[in-house]
Amino acid sequence: MTTLLPLRDDPALQTLFRQANSIILGKPRALRLAMTCLLSQGHLLIEDLPGMGKTTLAHLLATLMGLDYQRIQFTSDLLPADVIGVSVYERRSERFHFHKGPIFAQLILADEINRATPKTQSALLEAMEERQITTEGKTRPLPQPFFVIATQNPAHQVGTFPLPESQLDRFLMRISLGYPDNTTERLLLQGQGGRHKLQRLRPVASVADLAQWQLASQELFAADALLDYIQALIGQSRSLSDSAGLSPRAGMGLLQAARSWAWLEGREKVLPEDVQAVWPAIAGHRLGQGSDGDNHAAQILQSVAIP
Repeated sequence: MTTLLPLRDDPALQTLFRQANSIILGKPRALRLAMTCLLSQGHLLIEDLPGMGKTTLAHLLATLMGLDYQRIQFTSDLLPADVIGVSVYERRSERFHFHKGPIFAQLILADEINRATPKTQSALLEAMEERQITTEGKTRPLPQPFFVIATQNPAHQVGTFPLPESQLDRFLMRISLGYPDNTTERLLLQGQGGRHKLQRLRPVASVADLAQWQLASQELFAADALLDYIQALIGQSRSLSDSAGLSPRAGMGLLQAARSWAWLEGREKVLPEDVQAVWPAIAGHRLGQGSDGDNHAAQILQSVAIP
């Protein structure tokens, strides 16, 4: 039986999660983490087997938030220009004109990102960190807000190129959806959820709502004792023999995500359990490949005492 999580008393937010849970059945925690990532202005990596609903989740969030959405299917022959755009010479004006690529949208779905070569993967690096792209000596800003939701297949599958650490660190969170339980799968077979219902959805919030939620969540109070706890977790991650640990960027992202989680739960200050709720999604992909990183994150959480 799926247990719904507490949610802040905001009509638009309540409607958003109610409709999201009617499409992505039985995954309220994954939906909460995805929304936490957006409120924290971070990028999201979804790693799972094909057919688990990764693409549906990205399209769902874009639709409900009223964001301009583009899907980029990453393949081994995809070129950076296919993502960023290219200048084309126009005879009539006798000038080169830049034709924007699909990255010029508010929410980008980078589908199966680890099927593209490292050269093409790197086309996202500047965009994810600076919210801009530089091509042919000119810097072009990306739309605001700008989010990347990337999906990747497990590394053991044929035809995948592992993401480099520099790119992994730009994803605030990595989540997995996993198989549905028996009750949820029966509902899916009965047609009570899934991608086919997306066409009926309409935006329930706006870009202005999102900006307001982001601002409100980042104003939540975090006590010195909580910052001590976050620093202890980060310090413990850097003591691992087979990992460099969490970067300062990851540490700041951890605090931002904990604030967003607490805000969604309806609190006005951040508690240690908020940090613990987002820690696995933030630390796992930074501490190792697959289950190794997840195991490291779990061990650190168990070994560091709450002050």
